[in-house]
Amino acid sequence: MPVRINKEGIPSPCINVCRMEPDSGLCAGCLRTLDEIARWGAADDAERRRILAAVAGRRAARGLDGLENVE
Repeated sequence: MPVRINKEGIPSPCINVCRMEPDSGLCAGCLRTLDEIARWGAADDAERRRILAAVAGRRAARGLDGLENVE
C-alpha cells in the first residue's frame, strides 16, 4: 500500500479507500472528516499531528490497530 509523504515527511493517513461513511461522516479508509482531508494540504506539521491524533483516537475507538484497511 503506498504511503503519501508531504514535504515535511509526515505521512498522510490516506490509504486510497476514498469513500465517506454517511453515518459517521468519516472517510472509510483514513477515518478523517471532509474538513480534515481538505485542510491537510495546507496544514503545518502541528495541525497534521492534531489530525493524526484524532485519526488514532477514532481507530482505537473502532478497535483497529496496525495498518489494516477499514472495509
